[in-house]
Amino acid sequence: MGSALKKYCLALDLKNNPEKIDAYIKYHKLVWPENNQSIIASGIQSAEIFHTGNRLFMILEVDASFSFERKATLDANNPKVQEWESLMWDFQQALPNSPSGTKWVLMDKIYDLNSFRK
Repeated sequence: MGSALKKYCLALDLKNNPEKIDAYIKYHKLVWPENNQSIIASGIQSAEIFHTGNRLFMILEVDASFSFERKATLDANNPKVQEWESLMWDFQQALPNSPSGTKWVLMDKIYDLNSFRK
């Protein structure tokens, strides 16, 4: 069997506007094919986004070829991904503790049930 996947969890907020939240969810039911292709090409094997209110939580499972730097380079060179990201920024707002211009913020794991198993 192949090597284990690495998991990353990220957070982001949406603008606290019910119409914008609804529109964002609708866009994610029909993500543009070019975006899905770019995600796969970067080494992401699984990507899930959850929401509550205006808070988003994303779980990525990635293979050994993935790095955030490589993903950023691929995205920067893909006009369709740039168009999608620009469109999504209309719905999104940075978390209060994130650097200017940053969207998704990497979260730190603070608990893992498996670490307590003997």
